[in-house]
Order: sequence, then structure tokens, then C-alpha cells
Amino acid sequence: MTADKLAPTWRRAAAAAGLFAAALLTALGCDSGPRTGEVSGTISYDGKPVEKGAITFVPIDGKATTEGGNIVGGKYTAAKVPVGNAKVYINGTKVIGKKKAYNTPDSPQVDTYGELLPEKYSNQGTTELTFEVKPGKNEKDWDLKK
Repeated sequence: MTADKLAPTWRRAAAAAGLFAAALLTALGCDSGPRTGEVSGTISYDGKPVEKGAITFVPIDGKATTEGGNIVGGKYTAAKVPVGNAKVYINGTKVIGKKKAYNTPDSPQVDTYGELLPEKYSNQGTTELTFEVKPGKNEKDWDLKK
């Protein structure tokens, strides 16, 4: 065969290889991972905003990552929360005492903190809270009772 006759065959093979590579990269590279949503809202306990703490969403099916966010002034936002049903646990902090900042006689006192919320809300193993996360923005206010 002459070079003139090989050129079209070579071009077709190169084009086919290029298309295959593009298809493979599309199949492998365009997977942006599991679908997610953003969940935001307010959290109160016994009628008062939870001033400081954290909220965590744990997928019930166990197939996605756990995600969460901080609570500040009774408000929270959790980004990239996997879509689907999740167990939710919420931790709030409260001042429970004071201690010395340093082991010296003239050390200033600093606050010590403990858990504000009962285990039925704050413990991953025993929480009774659940939420179905949908794609996009989700709003959920939590009014927790004693």
C-alpha cells in the first residue's frame, strides 16, 4: 500500500480512538459525585435559640459522607449534604463552670463548657431526629423540647 492509501485508514483509526477517549473521559470525569443539597434554618431549645453548637447529617443508608455545619446565634447552614434520608444530631454548648487558664496562682479564669442538649438530640447513636434532604436549598427549623 502506498502512503496515499494508508492516510485515510490512519485518520479514521485516529478519529475513532479520539472519540473513544472522549467518551471514556466523559463517563469517568463528569461524575460529580453524589447529589447534594444545602440545609439551613434555626435551632432553638426550650424556646431559646441555641447560641453555639453544631448540626450533623448522617445518611441513613450509609452510602454517602456525613456533613454538617456550625450553629451561631441560633442559625445554621450545612452545605453539600447528601440527598436522601438522614439521621440528624445537634450539639449545643453551655457554660458549666470556670477554671484557671494556667496552673499559676495569678491565672485568669476561663469558662468551661458542657452539652446543652439531651442525648435524644445530641448523640449520633440515640438521636430521634431525621430529615429528608432534597437537591438544592432546603429550609428546616428545629424547635427542640426538653
